[in-house]
Amino acid sequence: MKITTSAGKTVVEFLEVVRSGKSPERAPEFLADSVKAHQLNAENPQTVVRTPENFTQNIKDFIQACGHYQFEITELIASGDKVYARWKQTGNQIGDVNEFKASRLPVTEIGSAVYRVSDGKIIEYWVQIDRKGTEIQQQHNVCSR
Repeated sequence: MKITTSAGKTVVEFLEVVRSGKSPERAPEFLADSVKAHQLNAENPQTVVRTPENFTQNIKDFIQACGHYQFEITELIASGDKVYARWKQTGNQIGDVNEFKASRLPVTEIGSAVYRVSDGKIIEYWVQIDRKGTEIQQQHNVCSR
């Protein structure tokens, strides 16, 4: 993926290093001390403040639930200080997630976000995750066991 803007390069590296689960502890290199995270979902959109530390913990929690997962950036568009990214991540559900017991079967999550970058750090993002698609897979996995 060829990205020439500095914001684009920051986001690509963040996704490939941190969001991918390879080195979540490196989040402080890419995230500002306080990041506005807009959680976009139809039933309860909200904005929370993320720190590099709690972002790192979120990734570690995902690894506990789905093991080390494959992460692929499927789309990337950069313009000015904003970068749109879509990704696909696939792991095996090795831990309990909400009401779903560990099935050890594959689960794929599709997500996307627009990141805003300033001075080489992500300062804000708007994220959408296909939670319903993930839930359907988990329900299917429970019935398949």
